[in-house]
Amino acid sequence: MDKGIPAEEVPPPAVAAIDPRLLVREEGFKGYITEFKRKLKGGELGSLPVIVALIVIWVIFQSQSSKFLTSGNVLHITYFLSGTGMLAIGLVFVLLLGEIDLSVASVSGLASALFAVFTATHGMNVWLALLLTVAIGAGIGVFQGFFFAKIGVPAFVVTLAGFLGWNGLMLWVLGDTGSLQIADTGPIHLLGQNSYFMNQDIAGAYVLATVGVAALLLGSLVEQGRRRKAGVPFRTTGEILLRTVLLAIVAYGMAIVLNNAGGVPNALVFFLVALIICDFVLRRTTFGRKVFALGGSVEASRRAGINVGIVRMAVFGISGGFAAIGGLFLAGQTQAATLQGGGGNLLMLAIAAAVIGGTSLFGGRGNVWSALLGMLVIQSIQTGLDLLNMNQSIQYMITGAVLLAAVIVDSVSRRTQKSSGRA
Repeated sequence: MDKGIPAEEVPPPAVAAIDPRLLVREEGFKGYITEFKRKLKGGELGSLPVIVALIVIWVIFQSQSSKFLTSGNVLHITYFLSGTGMLAIGLVFVLLLGEIDLSVASVSGLASALFAVFTATHGMNVWLALLLTVAIGAGIGVFQGFFFAKIGVPAFVVTLAGFLGWNGLMLWVLGDTGSLQIADTGPIHLLGQNSYFMNQDIAGAYVLATVGVAALLLGSLVEQGRRRKAGVPFRTTGEILLRTVLLAIVAYGMAIVLNNAGGVPNALVFFLVALIICDFVLRRTTFGRKVFALGGSVEASRRAGINVGIVRMAVFGISGGFAAIGGLFLAGQTQAATLQGGGGNLLMLAIAAAVIGGTSLFGGRGNVWSALLGMLVIQSIQTGLDLLNMNQSIQYMITGAVLLAAVIVDSVSRRTQKSSGRA
């Protein structure tokens, strides 16, 4: 010890910071409670608020109508959420940038009209027409993204112009009749209300449930091994097994319910596949990390060498592509392209689904599963109020209140994170 420094003034040795996730592993169940409290105080609520809200909604409607949680009504909810849900998936990507795309509803209506013209008027092969339609939707998104990313026009203005312009083009494509029937073949048949996975075979639902549970278990074990080898915090085997059991209960429970109503709709299967693929893209690829980085700070991303313009254009292209896919899903429900395509409250519901599900309006936080959770909330409200014969005005007011509540939770959460130094 230096003789010139009194012992009482010598600072204590530095204590290495401990990753709170390591405490979870070391303290067992107590560690999970501590971690939950830490996240709650830090504003890291995740999907918890929307899951709680969903349970409350189901309890309320079931208490008002015994038909709400019947197999047939659950089938109705899961089928009709897929079309708007596809639009919401694309919007999640845009919201992660902290931007908005107001054109998705018009693009979806235009996509259904173009598909009808390609197949019904020009006799094009249905699968070729599908690919061309989705490519046009993605191209529209890239086109709009160019003005935002390269010219500097605000995304709100560009996509608002698109909302008006693509809707006008849809009206022109449909012509004087204002409606074109779409043959019940190919993709439209697969997306129809009477089209089920494995042709209503009871094994189909259980196959899907088994694949989902097995994928979670294997993926979690592989991730655990990779993180253990790298010497970073990882989920314990007990936690992995608990997550797997919980998913199995939900998955096989839904399989039983849907089998009682006829089976798993193809539209729901395609929607879930899209969610899985997009979740992988956002969480496991370089492109996904760039999207989150841009949502956090554009300037920091630019200094890190990220091509901001290309990523922005790609994200709006994804949004346009999913808008076109959503338009085909909605056309499959009616087997027609009409003037009402992309109209009504479709845009608002798609945006609301992404936000209610937990994707932040401020960018940088969220995941594609928000589209599923948000659509479950919205479709549950609509279906429940329909069962109670409530006026559509009530549906709008309740959905608006839920959206406002979701944004308030998001804002409070971000403020709490900033105050705790975790923003």
